[in-house]
Amino acid sequence: MRRTLSTWDRSVFRRVAERHWPGGDRVLPRLSHAADHGVLWFAVAAGAAALGGRPARRAALRGVASLAVASATVNTIGKRSVRRGRPLPDAVPVVRRLIRQPFTTSFPSGHSASAAAFAAGVMLEKGTWGLALAPLAAAVCFSRVYTGAHYPGDVVAGALLGVGAAFAVRGVAPTRSQLAPPARPRADAPALPDGRGLVVVANSGSGQRAAAARPDPAQVLRSALPRAEIVEWHEGADGHPGPLAAALEAAASRAVELGGALGVLGGDGTVNAAAAAAMRHGLPLAVLPGGTLNHFAYDLGIESMADACRAMEAGEAVAVDVTRFGRNGCFLNTFSIGAYPEFVRVREHWAPRIGTWPAGLPAAVHILRTARPVRLRVDGRERRLWMLFAGNCTYHGLGLAPVRRHDLADGVLDVRMVHGGRLARTRLLVAALTGGLKHSPVLRTARVRQLHVAEIGAGSHLAYDGEVAPAPRELSLTKVNEALVVYRVPDE
Repeated sequence: MRRTLSTWDRSVFRRVAERHWPGGDRVLPRLSHAADHGVLWFAVAAGAAALGGRPARRAALRGVASLAVASATVNTIGKRSVRRGRPLPDAVPVVRRLIRQPFTTSFPSGHSASAAAFAAGVMLEKGTWGLALAPLAAAVCFSRVYTGAHYPGDVVAGALLGVGAAFAVRGVAPTRSQLAPPARPRADAPALPDGRGLVVVANSGSGQRAAAARPDPAQVLRSALPRAEIVEWHEGADGHPGPLAAALEAAASRAVELGGALGVLGGDGTVNAAAAAAMRHGLPLAVLPGGTLNHFAYDLGIESMADACRAMEAGEAVAVDVTRFGRNGCFLNTFSIGAYPEFVRVREHWAPRIGTWPAGLPAAVHILRTARPVRLRVDGRERRLWMLFAGNCTYHGLGLAPVRRHDLADGVLDVRMVHGGRLARTRLLVAALTGGLKHSPVLRTARVRQLHVAEIGAGSHLAYDGEVAPAPRELSLTKVNEALVVYRVPDE
């Protein structure tokens, strides 16, 4: 059997070498070279992350992770287990041969593993995008035989290994389609065909830095929901939040008259203000992603205007938790005191010039250089912290990198505290890089229903749902279970 496969392998290799492929001599060697060390796929991922939205970044990240697993497997196990020699280049026309011939063993093909892993990883996250990449991945695989670098069997084995790596990554980090949207507890909300009964406040300033050239979302909304009443709000020159609160109150009153729902088009800060108005008037809230980050919308499974429209037309809704703090504050996503509010402030300073995502880098550098621990009394115990983080419901992710929530009504606060002390930042960074973050003495986590924070220093700031505000001397965080009804993407 082994001899038969080897004979077949060499026979196919010779047929490819002997045949003239129109255009192949000019394209395929260059394509094979472009895929060296995964450069081609990293460039595709970078382009998707820069030009696409959150789904594109997620697909690109999954593709790169799959590629990394495949490459590591090929180089540590595959190449050392089967020490097969490379094909002799004599049978391949000189014009096709690579300028630099590979010197590692032939089985399996690392280029093919990387190509298949990246395309399969993207496909598992977003099927249509993966299908679009499939011809490019197949061309890279074929180029390895065409240039004489591998036998066909090496390519097939590498491609299978790459697909397996993509599925292995999915086993560790499930795709969004594998995770059911927030399903408990379901709540009653009116169906809004064509937007009938929906009053939307659209924050025209949200997300401008992230996608200045995109179509006007308010116009898109008018086309998708022609019967909705849309109020466009523009922030004043002084940036005062009062006019937004007034616009939301007026819109909520109008929605009560219509017996419909309050809608909001904007980022997490705008959604936060709309949630407060919806709860005051007892209205369901329709969240339309129109900001830079849109964390709350994404945790509801709403990634596009089309998702939001489907949810409203179906009348699909759930009740979610809200956390109140201070006198009148509330948050739907996260709350923090310490280094993070300063990070947000610096990021917002740079964002108008270079964009929100690139601005995160100088903000992080600034925080690492200048941040100092703050002294707080947390639930009666004095602590010296770099940061106090609280999530509305349990966040899944590594340590201080909350990624997403699978349940928006679990009744708990996800509390994470980074303690100050000798070399605390260095120890935290080392723990993150070595995978020991959960067990680092610098990080403390807890799941609670209430949290009291006192003795907050003068001049301190807090951040909630992406907004920054001066912190009072003391405050309490209190969970309110199932306080807000929101539309969510319906089950398929």
